[in-house]
Amino acid sequence: MLIKNGFIINPASGESYEADIRIKGGVIEDISENISSADGENVVDARGLTIAPGLIDTHVHFRDPGFTYKETLHTGALAAAKGGFTSVICMANTSPVVDNTDVLTDILSRSESEALRIYQAASVSCSLKGEEMTDMAALKEAGACGFTDDGIPLKNAAFLYEAMEAAKDLDVPISLHEEDPAFIKNNGINHGTVSEQLGIYGSPSIAEESLVARDCMLALRSGAHTVIQHISSGRSVELVRMFKAMGANLHAEATPHHFTLTDEAVLRYGTLAKMNPPLRKEEDRLAIIKGLADGTIDLIATDHAPHSKEEKERSITAAPSGIIGLETSLALGITSLVRPGHLTLMQLLEKMTVNPADLYHLPAGRIEKGSAADLVIFDPEEHWIPQDYASLSSNSPFTGWDLYGKVKMTVCKGNIIYQD
Repeated sequence: MLIKNGFIINPASGESYEADIRIKGGVIEDISENISSADGENVVDARGLTIAPGLIDTHVHFRDPGFTYKETLHTGALAAAKGGFTSVICMANTSPVVDNTDVLTDILSRSESEALRIYQAASVSCSLKGEEMTDMAALKEAGACGFTDDGIPLKNAAFLYEAMEAAKDLDVPISLHEEDPAFIKNNGINHGTVSEQLGIYGSPSIAEESLVARDCMLALRSGAHTVIQHISSGRSVELVRMFKAMGANLHAEATPHHFTLTDEAVLRYGTLAKMNPPLRKEEDRLAIIKGLADGTIDLIATDHAPHSKEEKERSITAAPSGIIGLETSLALGITSLVRPGHLTLMQLLEKMTVNPADLYHLPAGRIEKGSAADLVIFDPEEHWIPQDYASLSSNSPFTGWDLYGKVKMTVCKGNIIYQD
């Protein structure tokens, strides 16, 4: 394949320039101006379009095994490709839980038939109970790229510290869902004026902040690469900033919904704006954006969480938390962060490509000779409205929104896996 006339943005080098890209055997063979096409070569004209490394999402739920009425490996892969993603990391809270090598191997073997790169995190604790540690060494040997009990906090600090030390020895990240249930009466909705209007107590930000404070200290002491997942509170951002300055190997994810929406969205979108941790106040949203801008938050991840229409049509307290996000992530980054001037396009793509690739040691995130031919081609100026989804689910508050930044083509391993 030969991609002609595109504007390349390569966050790994900080360079942007116009050039052609030749792909052969699943890798980038050449990058230069005016490459002549060979006989029979598939030529893609990317004039007026931006070419970046294929996007990487460190936090998705493909619900497979156990909840395949919400999403499958295949439909999740289709949604990711449509959103410009070429690599995703699935969470371990499936049924059965990914706490042993048999479940892990099954998922990874079935993932090989999909067009993009699907990686799998394993759980920190057996059955997500926070009591008995999984065989992390065996799971890494079998292909686990990291460890997380996402969806459930690890309440025992001594247990978590031991797990952090094991993760450090294995040189893999450990990722943490930071919500202390002792503070929460109704999850998924911020405790404040909005929850009071709904007549419920909700989930106060201290539920997150208290565990973030504890775990930042554990990260500092252990030296483990520790990810604060889907950060939602401005105070949590400040804690991460402070402990990073002290030398902790801390990382933080921001989701597009947390940097775009506030808890006011619950009044408009109902259960479609219910997620864990919840949307918080405008000052929290702005603090997350500031953290993205200054590098405190180094990852943008969707927490893609599909649910059925029937589940989301339950009452605000009975409906499950979470929204889909893969197909709107890049556009929300451009619309909410780049166009208002909070981040440059280079900064946005850094948090969606090279940073996650480096943290998880993935063979991706770069545009250079000899690197994997994983690319997203998009128009940052094209206006579009999300309506139909490749995901098996459609639980998104962003349906019908006016967004900018349209994925035109996704290339993974040298193959076109999505084309607009």
